[in-house]
Amino acid sequence: MIKTFFDNILLWRSRHITDRQFMLLLALVVGVLTALAGLLLKWLIHQIEYLLTHHFSITGANWLYLVYPIIGIFLTGLFVRYVVRDDIGHGITKILYAIARKKSFIKAHNTWSSVIASSITIGFGGSVGAEAPIVLTGSAIGSNLGRLFHLDAKKVMLLVGCGAAGAVSGIFKAPIAGLVFTLEVLMFDFTLGSLLPLLVSCVTAAAVTFAISGTDNLFEFHLTEAFAIERFPAYMLLGIFCGFISLYFTRVMNWLEDQFRRLGSPWKRLLVAAPILSVLIFLFPSLYGEGYDMIRILLNGQGQADWNQVLEGSFFYVTPHLLLLYLAGIIIFKVFATTATNSGGGCGGTFAPSLFLGCVSGFLFASLWNLLFGMDNGQLSVGDWAIFNPVPENNFSLLGMAGLMSGVMHAPLTGIFLIAELTGGYGLFLPLMVVAVTAYLTIIIFEPHSIYTMRLARKGELVTHNKDHAILTLMSMDSVIERYEEHLHPGDDLGEIVRQISSSERDVFPVVDDAGKLLAVLILDRVRHVMFRTELYHQLHVSDLMSHCAARLTTNDAMDLVMQTFDRTKAWTLPVVDSDGLFVGFIRRSHVTALYRTMVHDLSEE
Repeated sequence: MIKTFFDNILLWRSRHITDRQFMLLLALVVGVLTALAGLLLKWLIHQIEYLLTHHFSITGANWLYLVYPIIGIFLTGLFVRYVVRDDIGHGITKILYAIARKKSFIKAHNTWSSVIASSITIGFGGSVGAEAPIVLTGSAIGSNLGRLFHLDAKKVMLLVGCGAAGAVSGIFKAPIAGLVFTLEVLMFDFTLGSLLPLLVSCVTAAAVTFAISGTDNLFEFHLTEAFAIERFPAYMLLGIFCGFISLYFTRVMNWLEDQFRRLGSPWKRLLVAAPILSVLIFLFPSLYGEGYDMIRILLNGQGQADWNQVLEGSFFYVTPHLLLLYLAGIIIFKVFATTATNSGGGCGGTFAPSLFLGCVSGFLFASLWNLLFGMDNGQLSVGDWAIFNPVPENNFSLLGMAGLMSGVMHAPLTGIFLIAELTGGYGLFLPLMVVAVTAYLTIIIFEPHSIYTMRLARKGELVTHNKDHAILTLMSMDSVIERYEEHLHPGDDLGEIVRQISSSERDVFPVVDDAGKLLAVLILDRVRHVMFRTELYHQLHVSDLMSHCAARLTTNDAMDLVMQTFDRTKAWTLPVVDSDGLFVGFIRRSHVTALYRTMVHDLSEE
């Protein structure tokens, strides 16, 4: 009865609402649901963190920092392993994989599981961010709504993008950044027709968040010193510095994840990762959770007394002169804390760690710059410009956030617009651009893929802004394999060959052994000159007429590798085998080309 009622709704919709109007309506729904999910996640994190830490001393170390993170990732691990029973880590990578390999299908549990898991992880001190889990949640909402209404793969992919855009827009109160993030990080192609639903989702999510939580920026920032052209060299050097910090963060995280993965058992990973995380948070309490309180201090502090607040709850509280050493330690160990959190069983992303690390890096850079070129050490002037003069730590903390986000995510536009919207720091728009672009150009020399895409790039499963590669990635092997019911064997005579040819429209036939393993192929042109000579039907055999394969494809090959193989061999038809060498079918170049042209048309039309 419910199915019949829903089918009637779909029928009414198809008669009264155009596809374009329906997509805009769904984008609005996705924006509302995603914003509510983001607000719920933030509220849960705040409540858990306040309940656990509001009584902590600020004048010395707190031993419970050694306990809470272990409990958090242990509880998260139990929840994921026995309730969700699926891997929900690396949220943005999962979205990219869903777009690339699963026709934008994201499991239904992702609409709620990441919210619960990441709130436990972060509330108990896990050194990760809530943004990637909520982006996965938003994308899952879009994916499941699309499948609920039986939309095609192209529209479902657009709704996945709407969910991601709404998530970033809502949780950061940054609608422009939400749109740019989706276009820059997730989507390989877009048209004007797909831009409007993304905008609707972004604006709706931001409006819902503003209505419920107020219109204040996530990080209040008061510009004390405006942009000055003579600081251009400092902006450039900060960008390079952020680029190398991004490279360090990306490479070390990737290496650490590999080391944890080699441990095998999740319990072994927990036993190794949990102590690392708890000790690091005990020594550096600023690593607890997202670290947004520390960002606010560095952005709005007016002097040493304010900045020393970051030392509260640590051994360093009684040694404020070691503030810069403390910040350097955070830069070094943040990646260890973040990786230990996720690898040990926690759930979180690298959005917040990038912002946190960028703020610390910008402040440390400015502080060291001022130590070198402060008033007491003299200034270097070029003409009327004092090039090497002191710089404001607050401004550079803000700029560092854009630099790290640009470098880690390989998304300079996202870094620029997100930081400007997060803080209201539009007065530093040009320096934001300089730092973000310089950081990106620095890391791209050494690392061609972002922290989100490098895992997929290794497997050839990455959708990129290269439309040709993107379309090939979206094509599946199953859609182009031509399967055969009859096979030839080396001992079959010419009569059997003619029988199969006469009942088929194909021009190439597989030759297999008794186990079904591919040995060779038989091409019609090799038989054409003898197929009507009946006196040879029992004299010639398949083994006399078969040919070696120019190449063999496997069912696990990516489509770009398939096309490369066709180009290399100049073949028009190639056999496909499974991992055991058993024959599966043939792929024809003409079939691949026709499907490619169809997908180009489908993705390009409005």
